Parts: sequence; structure tokens; C-alpha cells
Amino acid sequence: MNPFDQSPDQFSSFPPLQFIPFPPPPNPNPSPSPSPSYNHNPNLNSNPSPDEPVETQFQIQNPSPTSTNHLLSFTVPKKRRRGRPQRKAASFHVPPLPNVILNGNNGLVPSSSSYSSATITPISVPSIRHNVENPNSSTRTVPNISDEIIVINKESTAEALIALSSGFPADSLTEEEIDAGVVPVVGGIEQVNYILIRNHIIAKWRENVLNWITKEMFIDEIPKHGHTLLDSAYNYLVSHGYINFGVAPAIKEKCPAEPSKANVIVIGAGLAGLAAARQLMRFGYKVTVLEGRKRAGGRVYTKKMEGGNRVCAAADLGGSVLTGTLGNPLGIMARQLGYQLHKVRDKCPLYSLDGSPVDHDMDMKVETAFNRLLDKASKLRQLMGEVSVDVSLGAALETFRQVYGDAVNAEEMNLFNWHLANLEYANAELLSKLSLAFWDQDDPYDMGGDHCFLPGGNGRLIQALAENVPISYEKTVHTIRYGSDGVQVIAGSQVFEADMALCTVPLGVLKSGSIKFIPELPQRKLDGIKRLGFGLLNKVAMLFPHVFWGTDLDTFGHLCDEPSRRGEFFLFYSYGTVAGGPLLIALVAGEAAHKFESMPPTDAVTHVLQILKGIYEPQGINVPEPIQTVCTRWGGDPFSLGSYSNVAVGASGDDYDILAESVGDGRLFFAGEATTRRYPATMHGAFLSGLREAANMAHYSNARALRTKVDRSPSKNAHSCASLLADLFREPDLEFGSFSVIFARKNADPKSSAILRVTFSEPRKKSHEGSKQDQQHSNKLLFQQLQSHFNQQQQFQVYTLLSRQQALDLREVRGGDEMRLNYLCEKLGVKLVGRKGLGSTADSVIASIKAERGNRKPASTALALKSGTLKLKTGILKRKVVRKAKIVRNSNGLAAAANSNVVNGKVSEETKMSEEIGTADQLLLDTLGSGQNQGDLLKK
Repeated sequence: MNPFDQSPDQFSSFPPLQFIPFPPPPNPNPSPSPSPSYNHNPNLNSNPSPDEPVETQFQIQNPSPTSTNHLLSFTVPKKRRRGRPQRKAASFHVPPLPNVILNGNNGLVPSSSSYSSATITPISVPSIRHNVENPNSSTRTVPNISDEIIVINKESTAEALIALSSGFPADSLTEEEIDAGVVPVVGGIEQVNYILIRNHIIAKWRENVLNWITKEMFIDEIPKHGHTLLDSAYNYLVSHGYINFGVAPAIKEKCPAEPSKANVIVIGAGLAGLAAARQLMRFGYKVTVLEGRKRAGGRVYTKKMEGGNRVCAAADLGGSVLTGTLGNPLGIMARQLGYQLHKVRDKCPLYSLDGSPVDHDMDMKVETAFNRLLDKASKLRQLMGEVSVDVSLGAALETFRQVYGDAVNAEEMNLFNWHLANLEYANAELLSKLSLAFWDQDDPYDMGGDHCFLPGGNGRLIQALAENVPISYEKTVHTIRYGSDGVQVIAGSQVFEADMALCTVPLGVLKSGSIKFIPELPQRKLDGIKRLGFGLLNKVAMLFPHVFWGTDLDTFGHLCDEPSRRGEFFLFYSYGTVAGGPLLIALVAGEAAHKFESMPPTDAVTHVLQILKGIYEPQGINVPEPIQTVCTRWGGDPFSLGSYSNVAVGASGDDYDILAESVGDGRLFFAGEATTRRYPATMHGAFLSGLREAANMAHYSNARALRTKVDRSPSKNAHSCASLLADLFREPDLEFGSFSVIFARKNADPKSSAILRVTFSEPRKKSHEGSKQDQQHSNKLLFQQLQSHFNQQQQFQVYTLLSRQQALDLREVRGGDEMRLNYLCEKLGVKLVGRKGLGSTADSVIASIKAERGNRKPASTALALKSGTLKLKTGILKRKVVRKAKIVRNSNGLAAAANSNVVNGKVSEETKMSEEIGTADQLLLDTLGSGQNQGDLLKK
């Protein structure tokens, strides 16, 4: 009766399974949108087949890097349902292709008003004509070929839909892509071409996920001027696990025989941990997985149940349903393994307390009323605004039910409570604890497609993922130390050391505090852990001698007359056609799931059998005694302490992002279903979070490797570091007055390091009057030392290291630059130095920021002019930076020669100064570090 038997299941011992597949029909996935709008578009075919191209024409104007305007609508389930599917469909909105018109032939025509589309054919590279001064003028100039939109094939629309199913918006870049610097300038023609190439690569791999797709496959399809974007798109998709992932032989062959990179510890062998481990091993890292149980899989657990006469079945006691198959990475893995998925059929009859079928008309009436109340609750939260954050979904629904008089008699009330139980099942939480404002914040990211069972159980996926992964079982981690030198993970009396660690333990374990973090996790993360909800779902699995309930349905429900028990055995899953034997599973949700934890297993089974006999014996069907039964206790399992996460009252989707943040400057990372804002409480969400963190860990590791390379030959790399620093400050993360700041954006820790630069750009004139002797002497001495490095019209820049929070505080200081400099030197006590004075610690920060920004190039003068130029402001240099888009604009006061590292083969004056200014470090320490005369120096 113990569901947590830790012995590994031998799936190979199962008899051959013969199942009829139920392939899901094509259905586009809705694009992520922070505020979904349900507005059906009847002109759009929501289920286009490969042979039936979309014949509707759409256009988007004024594209932005993260635009969500001008959305297309696809019909998908409006509310997330794990049990009974929703009969009524609503629509989500999907953005169209980037900056183009989709015509009936799936061709591409640029839609911006600065283009003339009359001369463009959809099957050839369009001739894009610009006329910036007068779009209607007959005089036009032909731009460089790199300004043309690439046309790869006629399937751009279909490829965009496939990319949507992978989580990519159709008309913009993801935040992840922007941070990775996949294009030099966001929002231009290069972004359009990048998106087309990206979509094409994804679609190509989806055609045959058994293959390892190479960059060379696309060389002949992409014009030569698009090869740089091809490199960018391919490298991004591979490194972040969007293609070439899984367990196909061609993919497993890419794992090196011996690791060549740093040691990594993965805590937890669930879907997140296994996905990350496999990806890191393919990257060349030495991976060790520590698992507290005697088995892999975590909350995905397929138990082999068996009895006499060779009757056996595979029971999914944890995660069981693949929620949405379009783009689902677990569905892709099933294809790689040759497994056919079984669609959970829509038929779900409900039975009353006495076992009689619920009247169909009454069923439809109550379900319609229930959906209407959910719609009203959604409108209510919009009217309430921020106040809705502190209101529960349950309170809103009950209030509306009473006001509108729905479910007035006993039978209708029982039906209404069944739907509430189904909603509590979907969220693994009582409705009284779910946030009215954000309980369904992940709906816009729904994968789309059918809900499916995997014949033989999801343990088959776990077994494939765990193959050849070094897992140490029965290692209960109780302490994690992390710091600048690496990590220590302590399990019992054993200490495991590594360069990095990935923590994939469930949110319930983090909430319990059973793992001690040294140092303590940032308060921001602790608050997020506390705010998010972590609920409970339990099951009773029963293996019978034969299937007595029929094979024409996959689910059926049972009503209860007590609201506190509405989730008790309210839904049954029939696994008779997929488990290899006559298996029936009863679900326990909501308040009943918590009471079930202490219910004796015999009482639970007896109650379930009473329900089944009440339904089937009046039909003349005998209900036999089960051969074997298992009752789960996920709330009492010390390695989970619950089932899956939800947005509780007071929480929001932001808390998922907070839980995903790394700590310790890229030493300790977090993955799992509670760390993914888009796909929480799902198996595929856990898997994708593992791939995400594998990419993040590789990013930080590469940054440290670059820093180490710099540290080993400082004299040789002094010039390159100075040049790199100059590059990075062309796109500062903060800029106010004469102050610019750069930091690693992926590390949100307020204590993380940042580099501050102070720029003095006024002409420097010798002063022999109006100042005191000591002040005159210090300033004169300082500038005499610097005189040989720059003339009086050029900039003088000094630097310091400080924390991210200190930089933010400095920005808030009022009174201008003089007060900021006074605050910096006197309040914070920092010392401003030249480039060389920053030392090796700054080199580490510089390397980390460079690695994060990846191959993003600083905008050239031509690109900046194309985007528009800034007017010159004399005195302190001010650059206006669009933070999200990262479009860099130049100052007319500093031409390209002063802002570029190399101009006509020569090192820029700014770079020379950054290197040579180190000779005056001590004088700067004396003058600025003392806290004296900084105001007068700034004025100069």
C-alpha cells in the first residue's frame, strides 16, 4: 500500500503493449501575452493543415521588440482543465509574423510604411525601396542587400506557428533572445530576418526529431548576407535546448566520452534535474546527480502493479497527463522513443450520489453558469486592479454564485461543487487560497493540443533520461554552501564540491527549510518562496482482475453532497487501454486531499468501492475486489511535501521568475516546475526549466573561463580589457548625469558587483586664481600628470566597483552630479581610479557582463544614424538608451573615432586613455578618495 516503494521499476519486464493511437490534430499554440484578450476572429482557420495554407491576409504596423499589438486569435481552451475538458472554447491572441504581410501563398511582404510593396513578389528576395524624406516621391534609392528581407521558402506562416508552439512570439524576440544579443540592433530588418531563420531552423528539426540538425544544412538556403544571423540563431537554439535535445541516438552520440569542463552538482533526479544533467554532459561538464530517493523521477513515478494470473499494469502515481502536445518537449521525446500517445477523450459522464447519471441538460446548465462566473471573476479583478491581489478566487466565485442565484437546488449545488473540485485539482489548492488576480496567469502560454496519456507510464521517459547519467541515490541533501570559489553540497556526512550546483528540489522542500543555505538566500528569493502556493493532490490506484467499467471512455466523475468533501474521489481515470492492465485511478483534490493524508488506506479503498458499486451494480455490472491498491501520500513525502505549485493570494507570476534567479554570482542555480512562469505545475515545465538552467550555467562558466584567461596574462590582456570595458560602456545599464553603470542583468542580487564610470567632458582650463593654495596645488598636480594623455577638449573617465544596490541608490541622489560625487566619496567611501586601478576583481565582472551580452555588437555609426541620432548636449555626455531594445545612439559631440575601439586600424583615444590613466591611480586616490575637492574637480 506504500506508493513510495523506492526500488527502481523494470519497465522492460512489461508485456508488449498494443494500443490504438489518438494523434492530436494540428492546433496553433497561443503566444505568451501578459494580458490575454479573448476575442475570436472567425476569419482565421484555427486548425490549418500542412496542405491547406492559411488564406487570410494580416498586417502589423510599427513593430516593437516585444510588441503584443495587432494580435491574431486562435481558439484554445480558455481555462486550464486537467480533468474534464471544457466544452466551450474561447480564443487567445497570437501576434502575426514580424514586420510583414502574410498573403495567401504564405509569402512575405514587408509592411512598414517606409517600404514599397508593389514591386515585391512573395517567392523571391524582395527589392525593398526606401525613401525616408518623402515616401510618396518617385525618386527612390536601392539600399544595401543586407537591408532585404530574406525569403527562405513559401512556408513562413506554417513555420511561425511551429515556433509559436515552442514558446517564441511571431513578431518579436523573447527577453531571453534580447539578453543573449542575437541581433546587433533590435527592431530592424535584421530582427525580421533573424526571426525567419530561427523559425525555419525549429521547423526543420521538428520534421525529424531523430536527427541532429547541423548549421551546414541551411547554408544553401540562406543568402550569404544572412549567414551571420544563421550562426546567431543556430547557436542560440542549440545552447538553450530548443532543438537537438532529447534521447534520440543521434543526439546521445554528441555527448563527449570524457568531460572537459568544470564539475557540476545537480540536486534532484526529477525531470528538471535529468534534463539539465543530460544537457550539461553534452556541453562537456562533469556532472554528479544527488537524489534522496532510491529511484529517479521525483514527482513523476510510475509504479508497476501486479497480481495473480499475470495481471499487471503501470500506474502513474504522480504526474500523469501530458497537458498539451503542440510543442511539448515530452511529446517530442515520446516520438524519439517511438511511443504513441493516447488522447484523453472528451467523454466524461458524471454520476450522482446514488450512482444515477446526471441529467444532461442540468449538467450543461450548471457548467455554463460556472463558466459565466469565472468570466465575471476575471472582469472583477480588472475593475479591482491591485486590490484583487489580496482577494481569493473562491471568495469571488461564491459571492457571484449567491448574487446571480446559480445552483439553487441540491442537485445543482452538488454539480457546482464538482466543478469547483475540478478547478482545485487543476491548481492543487483550495480555491480560498488561490489569487483572484493571478491564479490563471499561465493560461496565455498553454501548449495547445490534446491532453494525452503515455502508454506504459511516464516512467518510460524517466528511464530514458536517466540512462548513463551518474546518479547517486539515497543522498539527502541538508546543506548547500556557495561562494565565489564554488559550492559545497552536504548529504549526511558526505561533502560534495563543485564549481556550480543546480537545486531542483520541489517548492514544498524549500518552504520547509530542511535545506540550509550558507549564506542565507537573498530576502527577495525567501519572500518569493513564502508567497507562492504549493498544493496537494492524491490518488488511489486500483488493479482489478478485469475492466468492468468499459473501454469507451477515459474519465468519469462522481458528485458529493458535502462541500468540504467535494474533491474526494470526484474524478476517475481509466487506464485500461494504456496501462497494460485493468487499472483505475481515483483522484482526491482540495480540502479532501489534505484529510486523505491521515485516512487509513483500507477506509479509502472501501469508500471508493462503495462509489463504484453504486454506479455499476444498478446497471447489472459486478464490481470485483481489487487485486492490488496503492494510496499516495504526497504531502507526507519528505522529498516533495506536496504536489505542485500555484499562485496563492498575495503572490504573482513574478514569484516564479524570482525562484528561477541564480545566487552567488553564478554558483547556485534553481530549476523545477515552480521556477517557470509560463509552464508551472506541469511536467514539461519542469523539463524546460532544466534546459534553461543548463544554458545559464554554461553562460556563467564561460564568463569565468574568460576571466581566468585574462587573469593569467594580465599584461598581455590589459589592452583587450580596456577595449572591452570601452565597448560595454557604450550600452550602459544605468546612466544619469556624468555617471554610467554596467552590471550583469541576469544576476538580480542587489549585492552583485557593478562597475561605475564617471565622465568629465568639459574643456580643462588652467586656473591660477580664485582658489585656495592647497586646492589649486592638488588639482594642478593631478592634471599635469594627465596632460600627456589627452588634449583639453577630450574626455577624462574614472571608475570604481560598487554593488548593484549602491548604484541604484546613487541614481536617486538629488542635487546634481556634485552631490552624487559627494555621496559616492564621503557616504559610500569609495575611491575613483583609472582602468588599471580596478584590478582583477573588475576583470571578472567585465568578463561576466561580456559573456552575458554574447555576440551583441555595439551599434555602428551607420546603424545609429539609421535608428536616428541624438542632439548634441555640451558638457556632460548623455546617451539615451532604450533598455529593452538596446538601440544605441551616438552623440554628435563624440564621433565614431572617439567611440569605437579601432578606427581605421588604430586604437581609439578613449581606449588609450583607459589604459594609460593607470599611471595617475595614486593621485586619483589621494585627490578623490580623500573626499576632498571632488566638487571642484567635477566642475572642471
